Amino acid sequence: MTPAVIELDELSVAVGGRRILDRVSVRVTERRLGVIGPNGSGKSTLARVLGGLTAPTSGAVTVVGIDPARDGREARSRIGFCFADPDAQIVMPTVREDVDFSLRRSGLDRETRAARVSTALHRFGLSHLADAPAHRLSSGEKQLLALAASLVREPELLICDEPTTLLDLSNSRAMAAVLWGLTEDGDPDAPWAGQVAPALVVVSHDLDLVGECDRVLRLEDGVLVDDGAPDEVIEGYRDDMARR
Repeated sequence: MTPAVIELDELSVAVGGRRILDRVSVRVTERRLGVIGPNGSGKSTLARVLGGLTAPTSGAVTVVGIDPARDGREARSRIGFCFADPDAQIVMPTVREDVDFSLRRSGLDRETRAARVSTALHRFGLSHLADAPAHRLSSGEKQLLALAASLVREPELLICDEPTTLLDLSNSRAMAAVLWGLTEDGDPDAPWAGQVAPALVVVSHDLDLVGECDRVLRLEDGVLVDDGAPDEVIEGYRDDMARR
């Protein structure tokens, strides 16, 4: 049996008496997973549960072989997370410092950390901005910085919550190319510098982006209502939205 990247068993999340996710069960072995659904469907909550940022109210969660809520340290090492708004995860003054911050608890020596940071900046085309103020970058550059800071730790899984929502069409397509390039093993220009490429979860309203995934989950009011091939799940979603 192919090892699962994600396993959810009756996952539920409730906040203030309101159920955000309702008994979601799924086993995912695919490298590229898309998650779609209308606003308020529970997409971002699911992403946060997978990343260990939100604990489930009930049910079991296993991501790359660990429970991210119970083993936060291991989750931070093996699971990368990119927020819809990259400003939410930019914490250091300059671009170089922000990427290096992700390695602060890695146990690597200073020289090795510096080399890995330089490689990440180069791979994402940010070397010329290494000493620039991080919060003054363009939206597209900030998204690339968020990716660099997440991938410099060489995670097994990268979760992207609405990675194109703040980008114009040109930058959205460029971001899509970067994301799909992340999952191709053996790419000499890959940002993981020779390591095994990470699996990818993309949570998005951008149906063209999600359409490139291997599998798509669709949520409605916290319930998993569809699961399957991207074309079929997205077509069903479009039809339902048109009828509404």
